[in-house]
Amino acid sequence: MKMGNYSAVTEFFLVGLSQYPELQLFLFMLCLIMYVIILLGNSLLIIISILDSRLHTPMYFFLGNLSFLDICYTSSFIPTMLIIFRSEKKSISFIGCALQMVVSLGLGCTECVLLAVMAYDRYVAICNPLRYPIVMNRVLYVHMAAWSWIIGCLNSLVQTVLIMLLPFCGNNVIDHLTCELLALLKLICSDISMNVLIMTVASILFLVVPLLLIFISYVFILSTILRLNSTEGRKKAFSTCSAHLAVVVLFYGSALFMYMKPKSKDTKTIDEIIGLSYGVVTPMLNPIIYSLRNKEVKEAMKKVLSRHFHSRKI
Repeated sequence: MKMGNYSAVTEFFLVGLSQYPELQLFLFMLCLIMYVIILLGNSLLIIISILDSRLHTPMYFFLGNLSFLDICYTSSFIPTMLIIFRSEKKSISFIGCALQMVVSLGLGCTECVLLAVMAYDRYVAICNPLRYPIVMNRVLYVHMAAWSWIIGCLNSLVQTVLIMLLPFCGNNVIDHLTCELLALLKLICSDISMNVLIMTVASILFLVVPLLLIFISYVFILSTILRLNSTEGRKKAFSTCSAHLAVVVLFYGSALFMYMKPKSKDTKTIDEIIGLSYGVVTPMLNPIIYSLRNKEVKEAMKKVLSRHFHSRKI
C-alpha cells in the first residue's frame, strides 16, 4: 500500500454502536450492572478460596487465578467503555488504546492456556488419583499458572508493539467498542502480512492447541469415569470437572461463534453486540457456574457468609 504524508495519530475514536444514541444509556446501565456482578462474584470466589483451608488445592488455586484474570480482563475495557457510552467525544488516547489492547489480548490468551492447564489438573485427579498429590505438587502448579500468565502477556506485548509501530492512514476512527486487534489492523497503511502471519500462528498456539489438549484430556477423563463400577463414584468424578467443562464450552463456544461467524455490513450491529456479550457475559457467569456446580464451593460460601452475618449480629 502507498503511504502518504499523514500526520501522527495521537488518539482514536471508538464509534461502535454510536449510530444508536437511544441505546447508549441502556448499554451503560447494563454494562455497569454486569461489571459490578463480575467484581463481586469473582472477588468472593477468590476470598473463599483463600479463607477456606479445604480449598487450598491446585484446582482452586487455578480457579482463583481465573477469577483474578476475569476481573483484570473486564477492568481493561469496561470502565473506558462506560465513559464512552456517556461521552460525546468517544475518544481514547494512542497510549490508552495500546494499553487496552495489550492487557485484554494478553489476558484472553492467558485464559486459553489456563483452561488447558485446569483440564490437565482434572485429568491427573481423575485418571491418576493416587499419584495426584505427587504429580500436582505446589512447585508444579504454581509454575504452570505463572507460565500461563507470562506466555499470554508476552504474545500480546509482541503483537501490540508490532501494530503500534506501523503507520496509520490518517484515519483514527475505530468502528468498534474497544481497541480490538483486527479493527486496528484495518487502519494500517503499510504491509501487514507479517502481522497477519504472527496473528495466525498465535491463534493456533493459543486457541487450537489448548482446545485440542482440553479435548484429549476429557477423552481420557470420560473413559476413566465410564469404567468406574460405582454410580456414586461416577457422579463424584463428573461433578469435579463439570464446572470446568461448562466454562470451557461457554468460553470457546462464544469465541468461535464470534470469530468464525460470516461478517457482513447487514450484521455489523449484531456482531458488535455479540462481541460485547463475549467480553462481559463469560466473566460474569464463571463464578456463578462454579458456585452452582461445585459442592465444595457452595459449602465454603455458606460458611464464609454465615460467619460474616454472625459477626455483624455480635
